[in-house]
Amino acid sequence: MKGMRPEVLKGTCVDLSFEGKGVFKAGSDVVFVDGMFPGEEGEVEAIYRRAGALFGEVKSLTKVSPERISPKCKICHSCGGCCFQQLSYKAQLEYKSKKVREQFKKVGHMDVDVSPCVGMEDPFHYRNKIQMPFGKDRKGNVYCGFYKQNTHVIVPVKECAIEDERATAILDKIKELCKSMHVDPYLEDERRGILRHVLIRTSYYQKQIMVVLVTTVDSFPSRGNFVSALTKACPEITTVVQNINSRDTNVILGEKERVLYGKGYIEDSLCGLSFKISAKSFYQTNPVITEKLYSAAMEAAHLTKDDIVFDAYSGIGTIGLIAAKHCKQVLSVELVPQAVRDGVKNAQRNHVENFSMYCDDASSFMVRMARNKEKVDVLFMDPPRKGSDQHFLNALLALKPNRVVYVSCDPSTLARDVSYLQKSYRVESVQPFDMFPQTSHVETVVSLSLKNVDKH
Repeated sequence: MKGMRPEVLKGTCVDLSFEGKGVFKAGSDVVFVDGMFPGEEGEVEAIYRRAGALFGEVKSLTKVSPERISPKCKICHSCGGCCFQQLSYKAQLEYKSKKVREQFKKVGHMDVDVSPCVGMEDPFHYRNKIQMPFGKDRKGNVYCGFYKQNTHVIVPVKECAIEDERATAILDKIKELCKSMHVDPYLEDERRGILRHVLIRTSYYQKQIMVVLVTTVDSFPSRGNFVSALTKACPEITTVVQNINSRDTNVILGEKERVLYGKGYIEDSLCGLSFKISAKSFYQTNPVITEKLYSAAMEAAHLTKDDIVFDAYSGIGTIGLIAAKHCKQVLSVELVPQAVRDGVKNAQRNHVENFSMYCDDASSFMVRMARNKEKVDVLFMDPPRKGSDQHFLNALLALKPNRVVYVSCDPSTLARDVSYLQKSYRVESVQPFDMFPQTSHVETVVSLSLKNVDKH
């Protein structure tokens, strides 16, 4: 990021960028700004350049969009976590469908039909995972919040409009106990203090709550009294875990953990199955939309009782376990040993017997299957934001499953990967889901089918 002398420009917002920022034009200048929407006019202060692009903030509006609304959270403009709270929900969904369509055209060089984005009845308080850094002001008051965009400055937050409402009272109690029991928040600039972050995971169906205290040290003063007072004041908490992270890093969780109260995990239900969730488990953050997304993924797969299913990037086995009740056999492959252990336990707890989980690289696993002429009917893939690599995609092309269902959290890497698969597969459907309302992010399910092989 390169600093520059701030400059106020007059112009019009003509579009929204991939990141959900307003594309503001003032003559030949283009500035990317949060909280400005297409058709709006006004003044923008250009503040800095990054990677050749100019970024700024809104100073005043002389013309507002009919889609602009009053946000629930009064600090959404400074926090940066909910850049769309001032945009009507209808317009948010339209933007997300358009975003997916444009990435397929721009990155994948494909014209595809994109279905309307599936949204929520109530697009607030949906997050079942809350993580906040802690700080202390000059008067000694403890606060928590979110890092301001592109900084390590904590914006204090009293309550968040997208997080589980039960977290607010818990965080308030932790702030109170930190002050009364002298558990100092970690001050990054000074490299001192104890409490770095608090992570809260909530169960949607089981009504269980996990609190994770991320500390810089193994033990801290009055730890037992701290946990006792917290669980007494907030009896909805079913487990408390301490995670130790003494490293100078941006990574929130460290390697070492100890259970201070309860079982050390919570349980939740998804599509009729029960899942065990630990502090580090990957589990989708929006339970309402996740059920809709996974149900759509099953429909897109057109599963039959004779199908053999391959579940890649499987995490704790969520997709594979849901698919198991609709098919003959599921092969689930995941590289992280802890996730594999959780997946095996989840299969046992749900009495799923046609599910086999392997700790391996999915690409290498598929290459061996193709070499041995083993058959897969349906392949599910849910890669991280960076998408897949050519090694994986080439392995998929060698294995040649009849159908592929690609679940993605990034439309640009999704479009890139689907374009690569075009040589052997055709796109059957593209369905966006609003997994993260009030933000610019979108989840997408793409269904692909193997093209007919020419017969000579």
